[in-house]
Amino acid sequence: MTTTQNLLVELFVEELPPKALKKLGDAFAGVLAEQLKALGLATPASTVTAFASPRRLAAHVTAVADKAADKAVQQKLMPVTVGLDASGNATPALLKKLQALGADLSNPAAAVAALKRAPDGKAEALFYDSVVPGATLEEGLQKALQESLAKLPIPKVMSYQLESDCELPGWTSVNFVRPAHGLVALHGSAVVPVKALGLTAGNSTQGHRFEAAVSPVVLKDADSYAATLQSDGAVIASFEGRKAEIARQLAAAAAKVGNGARPIEDDALLDEVTALVERPNVLICAFEKEFLDVPQECLILTMKANQKYFPLLDAAGKLTHQFLVVSNISPADASFVIGGNERVVRPRLADAKFFFDQDRKKTLASRVDGLAKVVYHNKLGTQGERVDRVRAIAKAIAEQLGDATLVAQADQAALLAKTDLVTDMVGEFPELQGTMGRYYALNDGLGEVVADAIEDHYKPRFAGDTLPRNSAGVVVALADKLETLVGMFGIGNLPTGDRDPFALRRHALGVIRMLVEKDLPLDLSALLAGAVPAFGDKITDASAALADFIYDRLAGSLREQGYSAQEVDAVLALRPQRLALVEKQLAAVRAFAALPESPALAAANKRVANILKKAGEVDAHVNPDLLKEKAEQDLYAALQRFVPEANAQFDAGDYTASLQTLAVLRAPVDAFFDDVMVNAEEMDLRLNRQGLLKSLHDAMNRVADLSRLAA
Repeated sequence: MTTTQNLLVELFVEELPPKALKKLGDAFAGVLAEQLKALGLATPASTVTAFASPRRLAAHVTAVADKAADKAVQQKLMPVTVGLDASGNATPALLKKLQALGADLSNPAAAVAALKRAPDGKAEALFYDSVVPGATLEEGLQKALQESLAKLPIPKVMSYQLESDCELPGWTSVNFVRPAHGLVALHGSAVVPVKALGLTAGNSTQGHRFEAAVSPVVLKDADSYAATLQSDGAVIASFEGRKAEIARQLAAAAAKVGNGARPIEDDALLDEVTALVERPNVLICAFEKEFLDVPQECLILTMKANQKYFPLLDAAGKLTHQFLVVSNISPADASFVIGGNERVVRPRLADAKFFFDQDRKKTLASRVDGLAKVVYHNKLGTQGERVDRVRAIAKAIAEQLGDATLVAQADQAALLAKTDLVTDMVGEFPELQGTMGRYYALNDGLGEVVADAIEDHYKPRFAGDTLPRNSAGVVVALADKLETLVGMFGIGNLPTGDRDPFALRRHALGVIRMLVEKDLPLDLSALLAGAVPAFGDKITDASAALADFIYDRLAGSLREQGYSAQEVDAVLALRPQRLALVEKQLAAVRAFAALPESPALAAANKRVANILKKAGEVDAHVNPDLLKEKAEQDLYAALQRFVPEANAQFDAGDYTASLQTLAVLRAPVDAFFDDVMVNAEEMDLRLNRQGLLKSLHDAMNRVADLSRLAA
């Protein structure tokens, strides 16, 4: 009789890589449960709970049977003409096949009589019915465990030696993310003796390295795993449980500090710290207030990146001299732990202060020449040459957007934007590029406009990031991204698949966001073409391919915002130059598509496009004297009446009204196609009718290519 119990599997290992722990835990549990369900040992309703701590990966799966149900299987053997001779007796080929399948051949005639005949295409075939015994839990779990270990997203495999457990002495080599030292497999309270990584499953594990109440920790059953580990092993096994406990303790410690203090929000840091501790204990530490003279970004970065500390901010968002440490031990007297962490962070902060003080002894302007010694790309030269290109592109953009003041501000910001790359602080903390440039620019007395532009020229750095604060920053940010895009496309260095080492996709989206969200009156093609001369003979002009790349990014972004593929395709088919107007065009297309006239006009538009494509070059000129049929006269009259109004609305930026005005053309267009032969035998009539259709096509497709809306 089949029994159903909950299952617990745990792999106990040495400290796992913290940045990969959550993925490892989710993958281990997910694949294990998936395999058990595929084998019929777990039901579709079975739930899986993942556990992951620095030294363990585990999974709890509900409703797991000790044996899967038997399964009826029908297998095609061969055509009847091959399996049976003229007398209806089994051929040697059929008997051999049945023997291979384990059929009872003590009475061959009975075995053949038990086979089923059924049509198979044009011929009739023989089919063999059998029952495949369901897998036992031990067999199935062994397979599922091996599969889950094989599919783990291991960042880097380790190779280690295990003493052989066979009769012959020696060592065997094992490859895994970290050396494994224990395996638990409990079905209810019963041990399932599966093997993995040279280990045989049992019912005991190890708790916290220093604070476990007992060693080993014996598990009574699958369901008591988490509670037993916490009580006897001093370990919170659940990743999410530990994360929530750390967040709770961080908030409580900040409240204890008072004055509106709050720990810095950083989910990636919280995940990493969760992966470093098994029993979190948050402690309040402090450093000397004199270090607060250093830009807080430097102090925050060094505390987070190097020490995994949580800096404390005050109610105004300013860094305080206190910080929070998540310890893995909970001594009665925490003063030694606190003192140790304070001693460790002090040299880091002192280094940051030293770099800051040293860097300020030289102006940013004095560092410009140093960029000529920094290689940017072997085909595109140094950072110094790159700065010259960015300045040239920025100047051209600034002249279109503003006056001499903007040109001067953008030029100064472009000249100095990369100079912090050769400072000590950015050399130590590359993540602070731009940020330190702003501080040093203010120190040099360059004013906030230029200082902000220097910091902001990297923006947007990521999806959802803010855009530059001022016009000079927008100009330099655009110039910087265009220089990268035009340069890389110009030397054929394009993204492939997941590889995009120069972040060209992100740069393209940054250009799009600035053009759209800042409502810049700049034409995309002119921007790209205008950037090419700055490179001299270092590149070939790849503006066409780059434009396609940018429109592809724009299309993806618009679809993510909820526009349909049809709507996006219709608007972008016209390659609109003012990207800031695209969303207005999309809104107009959506409103047009909702009109009852829309399907017929879209279909007619598609028909017109096909006619004009076959006709070749067509002039949008109509001679009214050659309009012989009433339907073509009516269409011409409708165009004369409504197109000027639609064009005026288009020129005023009211794209929705423009398309709705043209919707009245449905009736005369339908009548035209019903009553008029476009390709008349008389050449003058044919050309005139093609010209009429060209006039219609030009009028209808100023906002979008409406033929793309046709079903």
